[in-house]
Amino acid sequence: MIKPATILAAFLCAGSTAFAGAIPQPGDFYLISRDRSGHFVGSHKLFTENARGLKKVSYCQRSYFVRSHSVAWTQVETERGNKVQVEFNFGRGWRPICGNPERQVSLEDIGVTMSAHDLLAAPDETSAPQSRLSAIGAMFQSNSAEEGHSTYHTR
Repeated sequence: MIKPATILAAFLCAGSTAFAGAIPQPGDFYLISRDRSGHFVGSHKLFTENARGLKKVSYCQRSYFVRSHSVAWTQVETERGNKVQVEFNFGRGWRPICGNPERQVSLEDIGVTMSAHDLLAAPDETSAPQSRLSAIGAMFQSNSAEEGHSTYHTR
């Protein structure tokens, strides 16, 4: 008979892989905002490979892929008086590698015509996390309002 502790351990190990992408890893690049005292305020990830919804940008002559919301966020953070810079996770902390990203890439540069505040107020479709169960459930949802009230047995 399998012991409950073994089942729990297997469940925790399997579940942790779903969230591994959300935890900064050594080698990751982030836009990081710090207050006047140098304390962490917030961050947005920079990607080194293209994916759906990302825009190619260049900070300090290095190419990255970024969400439009991240560019807007850099502008708003600097308006608030925070210092935003590109930082690299080298495994034992963060190393600043590029300053003033808000001066290097604007929303206009990536084809966005709305203000930074308006963009941040709108939902960001590219960053909405989706669990495996949500993705599976979405496959079974109907696109038609008429079918939305039917049951499995009446389809």
